[in-house]
Amino acid sequence: MSRPETVLHEDVRAAFAPDGVLARTVDTFQPRAGQTEMALAVADAIAERSVLVAEAGTGVGKTYAYLVPALLSGVRVLLSTATKTLQDQLFARDLPRLTQALGLPLRTALLKGRASYLCLHRLTLARQDHSAATAQTAYALARVERWAQGTRSGDLAELPGLDERSPVIPLVTSTRDNCLGSNCPRHRDCHVNLARREALAADVVVINHHLFFADLAVRESGMAELLPSVHTVIFDEAHQLNETGVQFLGRQLSTAQVLDFCRDLLACGLQQARGLVDWQQLTADVERAARDLRLCAGRAPAGGARLAWDGEAPERLDSAAWHAALQALQRACEAACTGLDSVSELGPDFLRLAERARALAQQAAFFLASRASEAVRWLELSQQLRLVESPLDIAEAVRTRLLAPREGEAAQRAWIFTSATLGDDERLSWFTEPCGLQDARVLRVDSPFDYERQAAVYVPRPFPKPGEARHSEAVAELVARLAPPLGGRTLVLTTSLRALRGIGEHLAELLAGSGLQVLSQGQAPKRELLERLRRGSGEGEAGCVLVASASFWEGVDIPGEALQLVVIDKLPFPPPGDPLVQARSRRLEAEGRSAFNDYHVPEAAVALKQGAGRLIRSEADRGVLVICDTRLVAMGYGRRLLKALPPMRRIEGEGQVDALLRELTTSSTTDPGRSPAWTCP
Repeated sequence: MSRPETVLHEDVRAAFAPDGVLARTVDTFQPRAGQTEMALAVADAIAERSVLVAEAGTGVGKTYAYLVPALLSGVRVLLSTATKTLQDQLFARDLPRLTQALGLPLRTALLKGRASYLCLHRLTLARQDHSAATAQTAYALARVERWAQGTRSGDLAELPGLDERSPVIPLVTSTRDNCLGSNCPRHRDCHVNLARREALAADVVVINHHLFFADLAVRESGMAELLPSVHTVIFDEAHQLNETGVQFLGRQLSTAQVLDFCRDLLACGLQQARGLVDWQQLTADVERAARDLRLCAGRAPAGGARLAWDGEAPERLDSAAWHAALQALQRACEAACTGLDSVSELGPDFLRLAERARALAQQAAFFLASRASEAVRWLELSQQLRLVESPLDIAEAVRTRLLAPREGEAAQRAWIFTSATLGDDERLSWFTEPCGLQDARVLRVDSPFDYERQAAVYVPRPFPKPGEARHSEAVAELVARLAPPLGGRTLVLTTSLRALRGIGEHLAELLAGSGLQVLSQGQAPKRELLERLRRGSGEGEAGCVLVASASFWEGVDIPGEALQLVVIDKLPFPPPGDPLVQARSRRLEAEGRSAFNDYHVPEAAVALKQGAGRLIRSEADRGVLVICDTRLVAMGYGRRLLKALPPMRRIEGEGQVDALLRELTTSSTTDPGRSPAWTCP
């Protein structure tokens, strides 16, 4: 039963007091006015069943600020995070610590997408299928089999050393496409079903945004039973909601999806119905159609591309050839469906394969028709193809399918959306507009860090413009001058894969023989690269410089001396040629608004703030942020972007940067436990 509003408010205030339960039981707890302010706002939203959007700067302690009132409220809570890593952290560390500190006997559950869980039926099929086995796959499969005998949860994250890119994972996990549901011979033992049953019985359930929107789109993840029983929904790292949502609220067809179907079709046909249908010919026809469609799109540039698709075919593609290839894929899938229907009585695998073939044919037919007027359509071109049609944002879905009470529900639930970065204006319009939350209460809580004392920002001048050929070389040369005196401790963030390669390669040449190790995104899994950066030059290893892009702009937490220099190659404006960016820009212009001021600049401001946030992660951190883009100080919009950054000290000239970095090096060498006092102007 939920607590009255005034009681919950006072309980939360008491918990965060200097002599409260958190101060007495949690070693790392420090009273912060901003954290208490946010916690009280969350408590009010829970008690009032209202909507709160809260931006909490780095160091506020937003996790405790929403967890404590949620746990004290006595209501059922659904927590959604951006990644499975954050899910695991909440479930395994933060929730146990707080439930114990608060003395609350609450049941918690962790629920991930089915791709995170071992599928016992698929494991059996993989064991029997030796057609595509390599030595590496066979070894990984044997490890999974041994682990499967002892696991209760079936969560593959429990299996140490299993790379998330391992080719064995799709062989031993299910998807919405290939799951047999209640017809599966291992349905009773299914790890996905076990996780869902535990979630339905829990007081607090931890999920991720992908799982939430997958259910919103296709009612497949078990949320249909879970959400109606939940009083409060909290989205952490909410800045990813819009882009995650549009992935699931549209339609997609990929050649990878088709080839996965072909692999399962051939394996199942030869194992369970050999000789009844020409499975090899049937599979070959579908594979050929998928590959012909891919060939029709032509060569992909390095890093891939998105092709706008406003007419009958994607840009630059011959319309007649494209339609013929897509129709051929539709016919091949329909033929596969006919063959599977002829043996459907032999088992549930054939029934499910027939449904998949029918769905693929329907998707092909969908993309042969014209796109919806309110949607955007594009073709993602890489080694594979992905055909996508999506809404421009999630605003309509949030208003009509989240905030409005569902049929049979008497009351609205509480919704809390929080992140360290949600916009660059007081109303947080960058987040609230595309998410349909303009009427929500908005709270902005500043970081408690003393950025003026802890950090400095430097824009090198003169410097090549971002569009010039020498820009990436100049970035690498600057890093090669700044990083060695610091002993590495450097993260270079790029805005494109092309810049990532150019800066990484040139930097490796420049620092050869310097004693520093240069690593680039893609050389190893993300967690290994970050762990190498954290280790720094200790234990006989060289100092490290990491060059990265994309996902490294956020979610990277390296406090202390391991990271003291962050270099950003240029302002992170959205790519102007991206079809989704173009469609959003056209909509704003049609409304009489400025696409540049109302979309491109806010996007850059939020991304820049995310990247800059990698530098200072605790009260003791010190460091320098370098932004290699003179537009930040030369253009009028640069003032808006600078204002979006934490209030770091502005410094001029590379000499000042050198002095600050050398001071950091001297301080950490002479007294590793002392925070450096920055005396340079």
